[in-house]
Amino acid sequence: MKKILILTGGGDCPGLNAVIRGIAKRARKEKDWEIYGSIEAFNGVLNEPQEIIKLTSRKTAGIHIKGGTILKTTNKDSPINFPVTQPDGTIKFEDRSDELIKKLKALHFDAIINIGGDGSQKISKVLFDKGVPIIGVPKTIDNDLSATDVTFGFQTAVQIATDSFDRLVTTAESHHRCMIMEVMGRDAGWIALHTAIAGGAEICLIPEIPYDIQKLAKRVSMRYKNGKGFCNIVIAEGSKPKNGTIVSQKGDKGSEHVRLGGVAYQLSQQLKDAGCKAEIRETVLGHTQRGGTPVAYDRILATLYGVKAFELALEKKFGQMVAFKNNEIVSVSLEKATQSYNVVNKNNYLVKAAKGMGISFGD
Repeated sequence: MKKILILTGGGDCPGLNAVIRGIAKRARKEKDWEIYGSIEAFNGVLNEPQEIIKLTSRKTAGIHIKGGTILKTTNKDSPINFPVTQPDGTIKFEDRSDELIKKLKALHFDAIINIGGDGSQKISKVLFDKGVPIIGVPKTIDNDLSATDVTFGFQTAVQIATDSFDRLVTTAESHHRCMIMEVMGRDAGWIALHTAIAGGAEICLIPEIPYDIQKLAKRVSMRYKNGKGFCNIVIAEGSKPKNGTIVSQKGDKGSEHVRLGGVAYQLSQQLKDAGCKAEIRETVLGHTQRGGTPVAYDRILATLYGVKAFELALEKKFGQMVAFKNNEIVSVSLEKATQSYNVVNKNNYLVKAAKGMGISFGD
């Protein structure tokens, strides 16, 4: 029997389970493949004792409608930059990729499918260059991978954000308030941009377009007459004012990443300092955008990715990442997949359309 190993790395994302199910169901049609999963990305292989489970039909049945991942995940323990606690309590990052490869070879896997975002696929590239038969599947709610037109999980995140925004619009109107809703996305403004258009925001702030607080204060004030009116703002967590910096905190112990979040409160104070008289309230959606049942679009896309990933393994086309390009499921090299970050261009047609409808970006 041939063996395939599936793992999910990075942040959780709606649709991960649908990919796992798609791989497993397609693999079972070949009769001579056994499907395994590594718990918490590559940690399942590196841990002693190892945490690797056999993905039987019972374990994968019906999981496509569930959020999260049955294999669990981590965005801290990269095998090429692994956090190791020293005797004095400090953290030192070490490359454990050779140790990982040795353990993978001992387990006799014929193919490995790594489901994850930009960081995960960079790990895939390093491992492939060292001879590991690996295939990548792009995952992120941020839609920030340039080698694919869209990533699964993004549409669910936008839907959750839009539903929340719709609710804030009604309360803003009822109380004559200015409501600021912060969404995720790190350094890319895709979630904020789509939500602003879908929800009918007056203002949309994204990392790619630093804002002028004076222009924003003037725009908010235009929505009020004799103290009555309302205004709704969508802001991406990585947004910043002109000549300013993003709002961030030091990451968790052992993490390479800074934690974003809280820019809504910064914007609120900046508006007040700029003379804005409106009553302002802030809402930070946070991890609600990553959890729960994936929408139909993401279930379908994730399933298609899973089927394609196994077929690449079947054809021994390793060093590739599945992608969705021009309405087709294709594959691109891991090298190309990790070359550039997908951010919102100021001249993007969505930005132009939003501005055409009167949405302000504060520029």
